[in-house]
Amino acid sequence: MKVAFFTLGCKVNQVETAAMEQLLTAAGHTVTPWESAADAYVVNTCAVTATSGQKSRRMIRQTAREHPRAVIAVCGCLPQVEAAPLLDIEEVDLLFGSGRREEFVATLLAAVAGKRAVRAVAAVPETFEHLPPGAPEGRTRAFLKMQDGCDNRCTYCVIPDARGHARSLPEKAVRDDAASLAAQGFRELVLTGIEISSWGRD
Repeated sequence: MKVAFFTLGCKVNQVETAAMEQLLTAAGHTVTPWESAADAYVVNTCAVTATSGQKSRRMIRQTAREHPRAVIAVCGCLPQVEAAPLLDIEEVDLLFGSGRREEFVATLLAAVAGKRAVRAVAAVPETFEHLPPGAPEGRTRAFLKMQDGCDNRCTYCVIPDARGHARSLPEKAVRDDAASLAAQGFRELVLTGIEISSWGRD
């Protein structure tokens, strides 16, 4: 199976796309460039600003128009906070939120096999979701996601709704992932998260 990804938004989204790519390739599937023919197209969305939400919706509609025979899958922050308008796009086969990436990949494979629609967005996970560390396709530096969510609840910000409460990857797992990336030959490592200064508080 061939899968293409289009990622909008922050470094955390890039990390999560890279993790999904690794899960797919480990299962024997191929990650192909966005411009190439694929069995499934995944749009990993952003919702941090009105503009990023508009860009995400535009890319979803464009992808649905251009690839009517493929599985169209949408994940990320936008469906987590604004699922209803996306449900109106009938061509979208999968609609997931900002978590449960391993479940998303498994569901994507099932959808391609049987064109089965899954259009329900679950709640943000309560615990940190430890994904394979790595780099987006074609990158030479690696990203390590060590934190997710935010507890600040600033009045102007949608992130706590999109990402849930602050939660951390334990220190030993951070060290192990960093060592794994170094062993793979990466010489630059970017530690990332949604509100990284809260790492370890939980």
